[in-house]
Amino acid sequence: MNSSPSLPIRLGISWLTNALVLGVVAVVLSGVHVSDAGSLLLAAAVFGVLNTLLKPLLRLVTLPLAILTFGIAWFFVSLLMLVITKDIVSGFHIDGFGTLVLATLIVWVVNVVLDLVPGPWQITGKRRRRRRREGDAAPQ
Repeated sequence: MNSSPSLPIRLGISWLTNALVLGVVAVVLSGVHVSDAGSLLLAAAVFGVLNTLLKPLLRLVTLPLAILTFGIAWFFVSLLMLVITKDIVSGFHIDGFGTLVLATLIVWVVNVVLDLVPGPWQITGKRRRRRRREGDAAPQ
């Protein structure tokens, strides 16, 4: 039986994964500015908390609209998580709506890649459940 890492380890990995994702966004888009490593880490923490606490609630509330729009409404929920993050963290800026849309797309693409590539980030959240299901299906 595979023992699960402790909660602080899982939270730390999730935090660093969010920092990686937001760092990729800042490198790829000239309209995303991070003043220093501390601001990036703070933005990652805020983004992670928002995605853990607020995003599921907003996805539930917008479910009827998401059904009508074939899930496009949930893109705007994800976009809102970045808006709130940039509003809370003074050293993390996103210039303009177009850059915000591109940043949201990059966050989505990087998360899809992280879902597919094995690594320590797969011990947190949705990735952890998927990995556990795959492990359950493997012959013993």
